Amino acid sequence: MLNDTLNISFPVKIDILLSLKENADEFTRNFRFMSALMLYRKNRLSLGKSAELAGYTKLDFIDKLRLENEPIFDFNEQEMDDIFADVNKLP
Repeated sequence: MLNDTLNISFPVKIDILLSLKENADEFTRNFRFMSALMLYRKNRLSLGKSAELAGYTKLDFIDKLRLENEPIFDFNEQEMDDIFADVNKLP
């Protein structure tokens, strides 16, 4: 059951594709990436699951994030302080 797949489809007006200057395959590929990116940004999916949703390997997804100037890890100041505090506790 966990490895089953589900095909999801929804209508998209042709004028949207024309506005984007994309064909259906390009739109689908970009939509999958943008959906995966949004879910990753919101911490709804891990990096690996986001890559899987986007149709990339984890390394290819990281490279795509780099090309898009998207942070791979986006910690706020408090999170960074917590991380360094934990590191300082290590022997």
